[in-house]
This record gives sequence, structure tokens and C-alpha cells, in this order.
Amino acid sequence: MWSRSEKAIAREAFDAALKRELRELMQETKRMADQITKPTDMWALERYLTQRRKEIDRKYEFRSSRLTQTFGRLLCERRVSQVELSGLREDKLKAIRSCAKVFSEDID
Repeated sequence: MWSRSEKAIAREAFDAALKRELRELMQETKRMADQITKPTDMWALERYLTQRRKEIDRKYEFRSSRLTQTFGRLLCERRVSQVELSGLREDKLKAIRSCAKVFSEDID
């Protein structure tokens, strides 16, 4: 169970991570758009954006039952820091670090 204060901490960290990822995506999109020279390049950009939107929608899930896994993945990807999660109970932090470890093993 997430307390109100923990949900507030989680929401702030979640929103900050999403904002950073979307900022990176916008920068990459602008870079790719600047390189468009033919119509097929536009469709490639559209496919890339569609794929990234699906990935982001799956990754950023703010349901209480999924927050531990969400933050584990974000921590693994360095999209959120442990400092941003300070204030959460130690059992939650331990579970998030454990999920991050599992995600990092999946990457290797």
C-alpha cells in the first residue's frame, strides 16, 4: 500500500522521468526530421514515433500495483535516481532496487 506522501513522491519522480524522456525523444525527432530528404524518410519517422509512443505508454504506468516495477525499470535505465525516490519506505526502495537488478540482467 502506498501512503499519500509516498504517492506524492512517486508522482513527482514519475512525471520528471517522463518529461526527461519526452524531451530526449523530441530532440531525436527534430534531428531525424532535419535529415528527411524523400517521402519514405517521413514514413520511417512516423514508424519510429509510433514504436516509441507504444514503448513509453507501456513503460510509464502509474497504477499502485505496477509502481515498483515501473520505478525498477526507470532506475535501471537511469531515468530516475534513488535520490528522487527518497522518502519512500525502505521496503519499497528495496523492491524497486530488486526490480532494477532484474531489468539490468535482462539487458545483459
